[in-house]
Amino acid sequence: MTLLITIFAAVIATFNWYMKDEQMKLGILVFMYWGASLMWLVDAIFEFVELKSKYFTPAAEDMLNDAFLGLAVVALGLVIWIVRLMITDPKGTLKKRLIKK
Repeated sequence: MTLLITIFAAVIATFNWYMKDEQMKLGILVFMYWGASLMWLVDAIFEFVELKSKYFTPAAEDMLNDAFLGLAVVALGLVIWIVRLMITDPKGTLKKRLIKK
């Protein structure tokens, strides 16, 4: 589940980056999600080598834990991207609002 969730997030982020990355700096988000996907792929390969055919019949509890972990990774990636976006402020929005007050 972690692999599937991060791959979906990586594909969506890549598509958005390809269509419109002028100011939103989606490149770092794309790299974080593809890096996480690669990490989960390597984990899946090693787990398959260890478990053989049992790898394809996980318990429901394990699938739920993996789903929560995958969602947590996607959420953490979004938080890091948003913080970076707020620090760099490519459109100058935060700067304008802070100066106005």
